[in-house]
Amino acid sequence: MQRRGSIPLLRRGQLAADVGCNLETIRYYEGIGLLPHPPRSEGRHRLYDADLAKRLRFILRGRELGFSIEEIRALLAIADGSGGCADVYALTTQHVDVVKRKIADLRKLQRILSDTAARCARDASPDCPIIEAMSAPPRTRQRRR
Repeated sequence: MQRRGSIPLLRRGQLAADVGCNLETIRYYEGIGLLPHPPRSEGRHRLYDADLAKRLRFILRGRELGFSIEEIRALLAIADGSGGCADVYALTTQHVDVVKRKIADLRKLQRILSDTAARCARDASPDCPIIEAMSAPPRTRQRRR
């Protein structure tokens, strides 16, 4: 491990191990500009400092929380000084609304699958309501009143 002053510098593999991701993830985030390319050693190894490790952890956590790449890009821009806490709040509450819609969709999906599975005889019969339901043409959406 090399040091810049008193700050340890990590190679990409060491960084990946420290933050719990793989090398390709780091390459990907560098490639799309979320993570800047770090300086290189005399041996041409990329060397990551604590700030880049913190930024990578932020990106990974944001993805775990379901933020899109563009939302993370916006959050990073705010964190880098182009906005404030109110901007983060607005982006986060918009994301919460998306999460709520996804949860509602998943609950609907759960009901449909449970209802379909309940109609299954669970025997050796060649007629299976689950297969039939999955093979049927899509229903037109009915509006709730």
